[in-house]
Amino acid sequence: MEQNQINRLEWENPDNWGGPRWISVYFSKRDSRTFVQTQIPIMGWTLNLAKTPGVLLFVFILLVFCLLPLLSLIIVLR
Repeated sequence: MEQNQINRLEWENPDNWGGPRWISVYFSKRDSRTFVQTQIPIMGWTLNLAKTPGVLLFVFILLVFCLLPLLSLIIVLR
């Protein structure tokens, strides 16, 4: 079986999705992609949190959103 077929089958497997459909948390070690389309296509793309680049990018995004308010507060208080 080719990797494209594996990716499609993994994406279609409901066990690889967590949370409500509009959140679209995706976790599949067999899927080779870091970015996958959400279950609701109009909602865009999500990260495959079973892949190291997906986890690193998720952590980076969380850090940016957590640190930006803190940095702006530090700048304002100077």
